[in-house]
Amino acid sequence: MQIPEADVLYEDNHLLAFNKPAGILSMGDDTGDVTMVEIAADYLRRKYNKPGNVFVGVVHRLDRPVSGVLLFARTSKAASRLSDQFRRDVVKKTYRAVVSGSTSARHAELVDWLLKNHQTNVVSVVREGTPGAQRCVLKYTVVKREQNRLHLDVEPITGRSHQIRVQLANRKLPIIGDVKYGSPQRQPGRIALHARELTIQHPTTREPLRIECPVPDDLAASATSFQDDPNPETRGGK
Repeated sequence: MQIPEADVLYEDNHLLAFNKPAGILSMGDDTGDVTMVEIAADYLRRKYNKPGNVFVGVVHRLDRPVSGVLLFARTSKAASRLSDQFRRDVVKKTYRAVVSGSTSARHAELVDWLLKNHQTNVVSVVREGTPGAQRCVLKYTVVKREQNRLHLDVEPITGRSHQIRVQLANRKLPIIGDVKYGSPQRQPGRIALHARELTIQHPTTREPLRIECPVPDDLAASATSFQDDPNPETRGGK
């Protein structure tokens, strides 16, 4: 299996952050495709000449078609402390999303209850009190307006599976390329969502640490590389 080159955003003795390409898994699944965990381990082995296994602590994930800042821990202590920060929703995350549709609002806060179907890997907005549903909150700011498209800076206050994708789609603002949640455009392996900034408390120094990843050119322009979906009946499904 060919391991791609790593694009390292930040590294010290405790942390390792990458610019995850769209289309690469964060962790392994039943496809057996290469993952960012494997890329991180390969990078550490080669850089530090470490034979055998190396520790790569997973503290959060990005969906496969999403690009941007992905953080790993290099020690078990750092992994435990970072995982606790993500669990308590105290990590600040900012994403850039390009969506179809329009809104007159400059800023908005969205609050929903989401329920994940683990068999289909589809998340839905449901009524408060639905068994298994989780309360989800995000804020967004419109940073650019185009004809039938908006560029948003999105800050998820909670960290739930597919949260940004579902909450925006539920407001008729589907992320471009996200055919699973209603986008009329697609690009293989890619949706117009990029994790551009992550701010944590460093696990050992306790100081704030901000890790940034520039918005890729294909999203910064207008996501024009995304084409109309030739199979609209697949939307909302796979």
